[in-house]
Amino acid sequence: MCKKVLITGASGFLGSEINSYLTSQKFQILTLGRAPDNDIICDLSKEVPRLEKINTVIHVAGKAHLIPKTDSEIQKFYEVNVEGTENLLKGLLNKLPETFIFMSTVAVYGIEKGVDIDESNQLNGITPYAKSKIIAEDKVLSFCKLHNINAMILRLPLITGKSPKGNLGSLIQAIKRGYYFRIGNGEARRSMVSALDIAKLIPTLLNKNGIYNLTDRRHPSFKEIDTFLADYYNKSIKELPIWVFITLAKIGDLFPFFPFNSLKLDKMMNSLTFSDEKAVKDLDWNPDNAIKYIKE
Repeated sequence: MCKKVLITGASGFLGSEINSYLTSQKFQILTLGRAPDNDIICDLSKEVPRLEKINTVIHVAGKAHLIPKTDSEIQKFYEVNVEGTENLLKGLLNKLPETFIFMSTVAVYGIEKGVDIDESNQLNGITPYAKSKIIAEDKVLSFCKLHNINAMILRLPLITGKSPKGNLGSLIQAIKRGYYFRIGNGEARRSMVSALDIAKLIPTLLNKNGIYNLTDRRHPSFKEIDTFLADYYNKSIKELPIWVFITLAKIGDLFPFFPFNSLKLDKMMNSLTFSDEKAVKDLDWNPDNAIKYIKE
């Protein structure tokens, strides 16, 4: 394939998987980022890139996996996710692409528990991460509508792959080091999707429009996830009665520096899953089991 594809954040967790797969499929790839090994070296949060004609843009670069504690950390979400997206769009003004694919998040819904949440739900996310992604989505959609560009918004849950970030990465380390304890019976479920399946979907999205949740359609329980990881690392899962966690949560409610509180307990005791029926219907989405891609 001779059409040019621009990938932002190509050295990151998801971006590197997309870059590797599209390269294997003979796409002509240009990467954009701050690292010196990118084809276009640019800090999108601070500058507008100078771009050649691109057929498809895959905007993966963004800030996540951090709970901000200061005003400057909160502002960084907007600098990277909002201003970074704005600067990328400005760089495309004189040489418009055919398709713009934006990697967003299910966090935009602002829902902490629920089952089969679909794309019709309102965007009520209130964290800096969620709010910055909501604004960025809107900017992408407005820009693409104004300039007659195909826009694809992919809202992603937990992403599995090599050396996963965020909560999955923390879970791996906790199990490996022996300080993970399963809460209750571990029946609460979470949606997840593999980075490889996202990458494989990309070539089918060219010249298409829409907003889609993506999951592996299995929504594994915490017990399924931690059992897989324990087996993989030859570790055992420790269990404690729920009253212990309730007590620890109450301590955390009283002392903000404590790493566990009632909010975290509630999240881990309740299921949070998302529907990707729209992707199945419109995109022939047929993902693999994401659990088996959780590896360090």
